[in-house]
Amino acid sequence: MGYKTVSFQIEGMTDAQARAMTGSEDRNLLVLSECTGVDVSFRSNTFFIADHSRQQTDNVRSILTALYRLAEKNREITEQDVIYACRLIQRSGSVDFESMETVMAGRTLAGRAIMPKTKGQLEFVKAMDSHSIVFAIGPAGTGKTYLAVIKAVTALKHGDVKRIVLTRPAVEAGENLGFLPGDLKEKVDPYLTPLYDALHDMLGTEQTEKLMERGTIEVAPLAYMRGRTLNDSYVILDEAQNTTASQMKMFLTRLGFHSHMVITGDITQIDLDRHTESGLVQAARLLRGIDDIAILELTADDVVRHPLVQKIIERYSDDEGKRQQKI
Repeated sequence: MGYKTVSFQIEGMTDAQARAMTGSEDRNLLVLSECTGVDVSFRSNTFFIADHSRQQTDNVRSILTALYRLAEKNREITEQDVIYACRLIQRSGSVDFESMETVMAGRTLAGRAIMPKTKGQLEFVKAMDSHSIVFAIGPAGTGKTYLAVIKAVTALKHGDVKRIVLTRPAVEAGENLGFLPGDLKEKVDPYLTPLYDALHDMLGTEQTEKLMERGTIEVAPLAYMRGRTLNDSYVILDEAQNTTASQMKMFLTRLGFHSHMVITGDITQIDLDRHTESGLVQAARLLRGIDDIAILELTADDVVRHPLVQKIIERYSDDEGKRQQKI
């Protein structure tokens, strides 16, 4: 069945903006076509839309206009941006990237602004600005760990805190790190790679190492938090789904004056014994509604990795839902 083609031009769009919108080898347009089920092409500074229905054509126009707003601000437009725009239009009938452009998590060493890329990420960044303790619960790829470290380094640079403490439960080693070779840092390093990635983006490798040598940035397994009070610190607990209830309680009660805590985790990837309740799950249940504690739940819509990761997460979530219904 043939469809008529509708042309769509954006007044004032430059060649550079058009390239940003269409992507390398028109990859963004291919993704847009796949997401909407509408063929979209570009030539001679004009978009061409296969007019299946008035609604679909209007949706594509809205998405292209929203992507243009990003291109106007010289922002790189990724396949994930296109997919996220499609999801927004399908769920709410509109696309709003503007609110995400008003909040900045920090800047990389190269000066690149780190902005939230989804509404879930926006709420997470805003919560870290306004709460002493923030829980971010969601699947892999939602930027939980990266954004937490970005905010921690930004707070350190601004003098809001005097040190950063990074920790996570070493469940794979049963919290018994003695058999691993090297000093404490070398024993823990394999478990903290995602945290280091963000530190290096913000500070560079050399500066990160210097701050760690001084103790300004401290990396330690969760077991080493016991008996301490963490004042003037930005404390990040990563992979918190693998804490036990007692470990989580111990960690939360380390909070000192002028400190912030960010707890991140994915409750679909719990490595504890199946008879042991996750400390993250329990904390989210017990602490909801307490002033100055924010509990945020990110979803597959907030995934900012390869688009396939989003689809994989959704398939597993659907399967898990079906399994729960049978129980």
